[in-house]
Amino acid sequence: MWFKTLTLAGRELLPIVQGGMGVGISAHRLAGAVARENAVGTIASVDLRHHHPDLLEQTIKCRDRAAIDQANCVALDREIRAARQLSGGRGLIAVNVMKAVRDHAALVQQACESGADAIVMGAGLPLDLPEMTAGHDKVALIPILSEARGVGIVLKKWLKKGRLASAVVIEHPGHAGGHLGATKLSELRDERFSFGRVLAECRAIFDELGLSRDAPKLIVAGGVGSHEKVRHWLSNGADAVQVGTAFAVTDEGDAHRNFKQVLIDADPTQLKEFISVAGLPARAVATPWLTRYLRQEKRLQEHARADPRRCTQRMDCLTQCGLRDGIARFGQFCIDLKLAAAVRGEIDRGLFFRGASKLPFGNAIRPVRELIDYLLHGSMPATPPAAADASLATT
Repeated sequence: MWFKTLTLAGRELLPIVQGGMGVGISAHRLAGAVARENAVGTIASVDLRHHHPDLLEQTIKCRDRAAIDQANCVALDREIRAARQLSGGRGLIAVNVMKAVRDHAALVQQACESGADAIVMGAGLPLDLPEMTAGHDKVALIPILSEARGVGIVLKKWLKKGRLASAVVIEHPGHAGGHLGATKLSELRDERFSFGRVLAECRAIFDELGLSRDAPKLIVAGGVGSHEKVRHWLSNGADAVQVGTAFAVTDEGDAHRNFKQVLIDADPTQLKEFISVAGLPARAVATPWLTRYLRQEKRLQEHARADPRRCTQRMDCLTQCGLRDGIARFGQFCIDLKLAAAVRGEIDRGLFFRGASKLPFGNAIRPVRELIDYLLHGSMPATPPAAADASLATT
């Protein structure tokens, strides 16, 4: 075996991490299938009620924010338990929680109580994650950051609280999909985000903090979608790699068949980079809706105004929202509405995030097992692809 295993939460794992993708792109089917292969499967915690018809029926016309939050916690509990059952006790089940989401603390608490092995947090500095996970010392804590400066800030803050990160996901904003770890679009490909530089600077920070023996594992994410790149980074300072888009289009991916087809058909060199509703740079497929939106964006931003009624879902899902709060430089649309449409496969209405790498199997939809085998060993399947499941996953 040419690679070292990943030691995380007391387990010896394959050095492959499936990235968290919401709304509902990585739920129990995908995370459980990845964990079953003894890798790290990740459930995206945002608005999982969309995978549960009974919870969605209770809340689809609801304007009670507390009731929606409770439904999402129930959905998260169901998803974690279902993923663990699918995994057969193998691998590791992580839950991704965005710091930018208003109810992030409640989702972290629910994930811990429901038996998640790890909490992964990005979209903001997760400085208070140790407090949110108090009493759950065996749960691995994994921040997502893009540069060494942020890593140093988080680690020093956590050490003062007596908690050490189990791993750090180093996400390159120039290649990853979804919300990106830069402050401006012009910074997405800045040299300070290069994996070689960040890995070296992180090792120097670990030495400075006296963490040589207990150093957090370093997981590189963004643009690592081929065997060659996996082999390169695992041989040059990374302890594991995180892959998102390629897992989203597997047989076990939790989204509708149409969602997978949009990602497969997209030209990775023609993706749209824009500022999301949460004020973060983002990368997505140029679907009809996104093209229309970007054409109107300047006019919409000129008419931005703070008005709670503009929150079409009445969810207040984000701590800061360009549409609801009238922040002109942020995106002017409801991101939950658009991502929920995407997971249902509504091509004309949805927002489809995607990384900037080619897919390893071209236009084929393959099982998780074959993708992991390809990433680690370069093995291409010889058999024709099986038909994809076109339905939404439910428990």
